Amino acid sequence: MIDMTVTFFSNFLVHHQVPFCEAMVHRLGDGFRFVATEPIPQDRLNMGYKNLENAPYALNAYKSDEAYSEAMRLASESNVVILGSAPQAFIEKRLADNKLTFRYSERFFKKFRWRFDPRAWKVRWRQDTRYRKKNLHMLCASAYTAPDCRFIFAYPHKTYKWGYFPPMESIDFPSLQKAKEQNRVIKLLWVSRFIPLKHPEEVIALAQKLKSDRLPFEIEMIGVGELRQEYEEKVKALGLESSISFKGPFEPAKVLEHMRGADIFLFTSDKNEGWGAVMNEAMSSACAVVACREIGSVPYLIKHGENGMIYRKHGKNSLYDCVTALMRDSSLRAKMQKRAYETIRDVWNAETAAKRLLHLIDCINKGEEAGYDFGPCSRD
Repeated sequence: MIDMTVTFFSNFLVHHQVPFCEAMVHRLGDGFRFVATEPIPQDRLNMGYKNLENAPYALNAYKSDEAYSEAMRLASESNVVILGSAPQAFIEKRLADNKLTFRYSERFFKKFRWRFDPRAWKVRWRQDTRYRKKNLHMLCASAYTAPDCRFIFAYPHKTYKWGYFPPMESIDFPSLQKAKEQNRVIKLLWVSRFIPLKHPEEVIALAQKLKSDRLPFEIEMIGVGELRQEYEEKVKALGLESSISFKGPFEPAKVLEHMRGADIFLFTSDKNEGWGAVMNEAMSSACAVVACREIGSVPYLIKHGENGMIYRKHGKNSLYDCVTALMRDSSLRAKMQKRAYETIRDVWNAETAAKRLLHLIDCINKGEEAGYDFGPCSRD
C-alpha cells in the first residue's frame, strides 16, 4: 500500500469512473477518496445509470455542511487533487500553496466561435492560464484538450493523455470472435442518445445506401432522446424496418451484451462529444469500430486501419467506405476486432491508468520524465 492521499473531485460518480476509483483504492486504501459535488441528475438515472453515492470511497459534499467541510479539508491537505467537473473553489487554496494538482477536462472550445468570445477567455484565464507557472497539470479527457490548452497559453509541457476507463470484464476472446463469425448477416450497432450532436441521421443514410447496394446487414440503435420517435417514423417511411431496430434504454450490462453480439460499432458524434466512453466499451467487446475523427477519444484510441476505422464527417462517402470495407473483408474485420480488444485490455484500462498516474506523480515530484510514449499519462 502506497502512503499517499489522492482526492478526485467531480460532479457525481458514474459507472465509467468506478474502475479507476477502485484501482486507486487497491493501491492507496483509505488514501483515495472521490468527492461528488452534486447528486446524479434524474435524466442519467432514466438512461439506466445507477446512483453510486454510497460507494465506500465516496464523499458527497452536497449532503451536509459537515460533508462539505470535509471535502474542503481534503482539497487543501491531500498530497494530490484531481479536479474534474467541480467548482474551482476546491483548489484555489492549494494552488496558492503550489501543491500538486491536476485538472481533468474535455476540450474547452467545442464550438469554434468560443475561441474568440471574450467571456470564454475570461473563464479560461481565471481557471487555467493564470496558473501556468503553478504546480498544475492537465489530464486530457479528449485529444483536443491539449491543443486548446496551447491556444490559451496554459499548462506548458504539462498536458497528459487521459480519458475515461469504463468497466472491462474478462472475456474469452476466441470464443466471442467465433460467435460473431456465425452471424447470419453483418450486425452493426449504434448506442447513444437521440440528440443532434450524436447524428443518428448518418446511420439512417448509411442504411439506405447499404440497402440500395443490396448488402445484407442489420442495425440496432440503442438509446433514448428527443429525436428517437422522429427517426423511428423516418425508418418506417423509408421502408427500413426490416434492417433497423430501435431498442433500450438498457442498463450498462445489457448494452455490453449487445456489443458482444455486434460485428461493427458505429460512433457518429461530432466535436461536441467530449470523450465518448461508449467507444472503450465497444472496443473491449471486440467490435470493429468505425468512428468520426471529431470525437475526443478517437485520436487517442484508434489508429486508422490497424485497430479501427476513422471517417471524416464532411468527407464524401467516408463513413460508407469504412463500413463497407469491413463488411466485405472478413479477415480485415476480424483483425480490427482483435486489435480493438487488445488496445483496451493492454493499455487503455483503469489498472494501467492508476498505475501510471501514481508513477507520474512520483516523477513530477522528483522533476523527472515518466517516459510513456503512448496511452494514459503519455505527454500530449
